[in-house]
Amino acid sequence: MYLKPIEKRNIFFAVLAIEFLWNILATHTLRYVLKKLNWITFPSNRVIALFLLSVTLTGLVSFYGAKSTAVLTGYSLVEYDKREAFKAAVSKEKALNLSGTDYYRNTQKESDGYTAAQNIKKSTGWYRNSAGNWQYEDQDKGRFWWDIILTFLFVSLWLLLYMVWHYLVRNRKDEIDKISLEKTVKELELNTIKSHINPHFIFNSLNSIRALVDENPQRARTAITELSNILRSSMQVEKMETVPLHKELDIVKDYLALEHMRFEERLKIEMDIDEDTLEQPVPPMMLQTLVENAIKHGISKKIKGGVVRVTSKFTDHHFELIVQNTGTLSDEFVPEGFGLKSTRDRLKFLFQGKADFQITKINGSEVQARIVMPVSF
Repeated sequence: MYLKPIEKRNIFFAVLAIEFLWNILATHTLRYVLKKLNWITFPSNRVIALFLLSVTLTGLVSFYGAKSTAVLTGYSLVEYDKREAFKAAVSKEKALNLSGTDYYRNTQKESDGYTAAQNIKKSTGWYRNSAGNWQYEDQDKGRFWWDIILTFLFVSLWLLLYMVWHYLVRNRKDEIDKISLEKTVKELELNTIKSHINPHFIFNSLNSIRALVDENPQRARTAITELSNILRSSMQVEKMETVPLHKELDIVKDYLALEHMRFEERLKIEMDIDEDTLEQPVPPMMLQTLVENAIKHGISKKIKGGVVRVTSKFTDHHFELIVQNTGTLSDEFVPEGFGLKSTRDRLKFLFQGKADFQITKINGSEVQARIVMPVSF
């Protein structure tokens, strides 16, 4: 209905272009204002009020701006229809042989003139007033309200999509920021734990060497060499979250060699290491911490000493590290000491709760520290 004749088609596409430009202008202006107001930080009641106000103002600007521009430029479908209806009214007046007569003065409903005037008015919207001048009365008065309602509906949908999109983007950004913050906190906590491990370990090692200085200087010098090897290894891994098990075992063996010089025959060492587990990642200095606690709270408490047994194996699709020692689970040997607490914390952070750490009494005269971790290949 809008594509014929050619003149109407041209006006139709011109009107579409005008309305498009005004809608773009109005919505972009609204977008600019909303960004300036930083609307996304508003509470929900203010957002709703802002939504209604924005739809009303933007809809009115878009509607009346497009209509005014169309009229001023001569590309108005309403004006085109009025002109065509006027031509039809003049033609109909001639066809009824009423041209040049004063039929419009006859207001009696039963008269032919009145009937003809009403016929022309109803079909075209045009009629002559009592002075004989042509007047126009829109026969489709509801079209105005439908046009403005459709404009409001368009703006509402656009603004709703705009707000929902930005809420989704903000929520996604907040989620990313939250994950990033959690990662940063995790790294800081891990670094804090590791920064305490080396001084803690060095302090205990120096105590062991001090006990040897007067008794056997030669052994003390050997012990210093062992400590140097341990420190060199620990310095290489202090910036790493995990290391292969074989590197951790090297540190443990050096530490046990150091402690064996102090305890001599009182300290017996047993190793049961599955070779397939040597490449499994473990937190650095963790196994050394367990062995250190086994000696401190177990072997050193026994006059005759005892055994420290280190086991590494795969069980039920999990990787197990076990440290057993002669001794009892006394009140002093609590899992909340620094070394054991750091072990719990690192396992929690590194494996997101998928690792397990338990200290139990076994066989009546031994204590077992058992760590179960996910298998990594």
